Amino acid sequence: MKIVVIGGSGLIGGKVVNHLRARGHEAIAASPSSGVNTLTGEGLAEALKGAQVVVDVANSPSFEDKAVLEFFETSGRNLFAAEVQAGIAHHVALSVVGTDRLAQQSGYFRGKVAQEKLIRESGVPYTIVQSTQFFEFVSAIAHSGAEGDTVRLSPAYIQPIASDDVALAVTDYALGAPLNGVVEIAGPQRMRLAELVQRYLASTGDPRKAVEDAHARYFGAELHDDTLVPGANARVGVVDFDAWFSQQRAVPR
Repeated sequence: MKIVVIGGSGLIGGKVVNHLRARGHEAIAASPSSGVNTLTGEGLAEALKGAQVVVDVANSPSFEDKAVLEFFETSGRNLFAAEVQAGIAHHVALSVVGTDRLAQQSGYFRGKVAQEKLIRESGVPYTIVQSTQFFEFVSAIAHSGAEGDTVRLSPAYIQPIASDDVALAVTDYALGAPLNGVVEIAGPQRMRLAELVQRYLASTGDPRKAVEDAHARYFGAELHDDTLVPGANARVGVVDFDAWFSQQRAVPR
């Protein structure tokens, strides 16, 4: 099949493109750098010509509330107009576990809710893959809660996943039939958010200490124990923290 990967040059998109090509498909890595811009519509019609599947793993370049909402709404409208015109048979989108639970307090997740709404109403058969947070963003989470020698974080549970497991799951769903619904994916270990960050700090030799604070915000939202974790039927990856961290150290810098 010809499969267009929107955001195909990013962390997840690049891995998805490689998986698809390894399985014998024509995978197009579509991004502004390749002349395909979902915000302006530039290059979309040409990229989608002859394609059967679109995988959307693009993210907003800004996390500011208004900019995020505009990104997901504008890019979604442009993308689906082009998909309907091209006769796309399956739209696969990467979203976030807990989006509905987080949207009331976080502008970023209100943008994700808007994106999912556009997908459901597009008329294009779809699969929404909601993922837990990636291990690759643990450093950013630590930075967001940093206060001097401590990192203040919610005691809520998290079930982080490696980008390799995310990309493999997205690839598998892209090659399957549209589910016209939501599936969840997560990593193999459930732990407290502060515990995860403490393990990361210790592993990297960072002397700061992660401390639990029930009122600490996560991308603007106050968390409950179940906010960031999937339900009982999630697809669970195989890469745990230790395996992921070992992979990071093995990558040439």
